[in-house]
Amino acid sequence: MNKDFQQQLEEAVLYLTDQKIDQPEVGIVLGTGLGKLVEHIDIEKEIEYTNIPNFPVSTVESHHGKLIYGHCGNKKVLAMQGRFHYYEGYTLQQATLPIRVMKMLGIRELLLSNAAGAMNLNYKKGELMLLDDHINMLPDNPLRGPNLDKMGPRFPDMSVPYSRTMNDKFESLAGQLHITLHKGCYVAVTGPNLETRAEYRYLRNFADVVGMSTVPEVIVANHIGLPCAAISVLTDECDPDNLHPVSLQEILKIAGEAEKDLTRLFVEYLKGN
Repeated sequence: MNKDFQQQLEEAVLYLTDQKIDQPEVGIVLGTGLGKLVEHIDIEKEIEYTNIPNFPVSTVESHHGKLIYGHCGNKKVLAMQGRFHYYEGYTLQQATLPIRVMKMLGIRELLLSNAAGAMNLNYKKGELMLLDDHINMLPDNPLRGPNLDKMGPRFPDMSVPYSRTMNDKFESLAGQLHITLHKGCYVAVTGPNLETRAEYRYLRNFADVVGMSTVPEVIVANHIGLPCAAISVLTDECDPDNLHPVSLQEILKIAGEAEKDLTRLFVEYLKGN
């Protein structure tokens, strides 16, 4: 990271401030096929990523590419309707730029969602998993390069990457709403291809689900002192001994069905009861 990157952040923040984005409290990242939470936001401003200085542009068809500002529950929220991935060709510094920008605008908590494959055979597609830990198998790190000392330490601690307070709240809400919410470990891989049978056998030795996002954003959130929680929507069952081809259409279909429970959890959380 260098002076130019700091300038990129400040330019994006200045533009969004001029657009009347005023002290949002909670940032939200909506993953693959998971955009309907926006229907529960009282929208004050909707901004295309292409209009924000230095923002990447989402190249994935299931990611809308909009920044949504408004109220949800009892909170002022800033929601990313679509995120950025390493496999799109971005560096992880670029892919996580919006997380830093949202923090500079004022958010105090970060909620993340993603679509993931279930390697734990006790999990079923259509269910949800709360991330308790993760493994980064991406060939890059968003903190590589000179440190932005004003934003966080050179060597941030990652012993508790996900806020225990936030996770406890989500587990409590899941119980109240009768929603199945597993808790486990997520492993981030490069993608964009799905895994082979041998790769699933290898990865399931140390993680419950596999995906292509989230971990870089969580690393940055920890670097800048931003409490976060993340929930995976399980879109396919990755049993290497009973593996069947899966298409993006199938993944989006399952994500759309499970999204109802994810949305209920996020909305109730934002009510702050």
